[in-house]
Amino acid sequence: MAAQLFAVSKPPTPPSSGCSSTSVQQEEQQNVTNNNNSIGAQSCCNWQGLYPSIRERNSVMFNNEMMADVHFVVGPPGGTQRLPGHKYVLAVGSSVFHAMFYGELAEDQDEIRIPDVEPPSFLAMMKYIYCDEIDLCADTVLATLYAAKKYIVPHLARACVNFLETSLSAKNACVLLSQSCLFEEPDLTQRCWEVIDAQAELALRSEGFCDIDIQTLESILRRETLNAKEMVVFEAALNWAEAECQRQELPPTIENKRLVLGKAIYLIRIPTMVLEDFANGAAQSGVLTLNETNDIFLWFTAANKPELLFCTKPRKGLAPQRCHRFQSCAYRSNQWRYRGRCDSIQFAVDKRVFIAGFRLYGSSCGSAEYNAKIELKRQGVPMAQRIIKYFSDGSSSTFAVWFDHPVQIEPDTFYTASVVLDGNELSYFGQEGMTEVQCGKVTFQFQCSSDSTNGTGVQGGQIPELIFYA
Repeated sequence: MAAQLFAVSKPPTPPSSGCSSTSVQQEEQQNVTNNNNSIGAQSCCNWQGLYPSIRERNSVMFNNEMMADVHFVVGPPGGTQRLPGHKYVLAVGSSVFHAMFYGELAEDQDEIRIPDVEPPSFLAMMKYIYCDEIDLCADTVLATLYAAKKYIVPHLARACVNFLETSLSAKNACVLLSQSCLFEEPDLTQRCWEVIDAQAELALRSEGFCDIDIQTLESILRRETLNAKEMVVFEAALNWAEAECQRQELPPTIENKRLVLGKAIYLIRIPTMVLEDFANGAAQSGVLTLNETNDIFLWFTAANKPELLFCTKPRKGLAPQRCHRFQSCAYRSNQWRYRGRCDSIQFAVDKRVFIAGFRLYGSSCGSAEYNAKIELKRQGVPMAQRIIKYFSDGSSSTFAVWFDHPVQIEPDTFYTASVVLDGNELSYFGQEGMTEVQCGKVTFQFQCSSDSTNGTGVQGGQIPELIFYA
């Protein structure tokens, strides 16, 4: 069992961010210098008496040469850092260190080389073990998770996963999906899939998508619930293939792109594209063979359709859900008017969801067309805007207006949904509004918005429904 603890695969390269791992390393090095100077100056004194708790006294020993009985040479060749350690403290914090220093197979080594962990991440793990402090940075959290998994420090590993879940977005979901599978973190994997499904087009067009491995690529291309046009899936696969050619030091030719994609090309549901997208895009990409292109054209147009290696069944995508906040609507005798004013409402949810759009009321006196400026804000900052037309048939039905992409909504935070309408002045409006609405497993709460200048509030008005994915 002890031998298996050290057989961990190469750590992932963490995604870049504004936090510099070099600055973290320099800061920790400055801390150890300050500690050493402080203790050195007090070596003839009772320095232990300055710190009332064992945690504080252990903290003094963090990255400190005093009483160090082991050293670690951490990092790959050319980027190593020599760090002091104390076997007893490390063994108390990690079963792997306990086996390393006090187990049956323990070796009496003064210096231990750890080439597969970056120094800042090893320091972050040591800081947790010595100081009971969790100090994570987006630039190093994946490597810190690797270190916490390797040395079996479960609470630090959980904190890393929580950090990743909090920072999860369409930009990094594909990369984190790959790493969550590597680290065997099913909760993080599930969260990644939720983001990728709901915001598929953003995720597929992100730079991080090109960094995933072939297994992760295939799992995404197989995904039945991807909420994306198939042409976007095809273009993303070609972008990945170009990046993979560079990783394999191959010229990014059409032939090599097809080569690195391999059988994954058949996971793209090309026959489900709109004919125009296929004709102007996939058919002219050069990635398909002449026979494949011809057969797919026949699939689109011929009564006697050929057999294809590509899946011909469209993806199911995600079924949108609707949160309706009114119990009735009014019309005719007491119509709602607009005149360019804003209708707005605030809402919050208890679980993370993705707002795809709104449903709005329309004209109460015959069919009419409306221009709608819809907006979603968080703490006054716009998250999504769109100007869109919709047609009202004169009924009391609600009519959908959609954002370009679903917007991720975090729990326990109020967001503002707004619309400014231009069109027929007389329309239906909602009545008997509810402050709390249960939609499946998601609870919505509503409150009035100061942005609302046309009378919409919790009890009545416009924006009767929020369209969302959960």
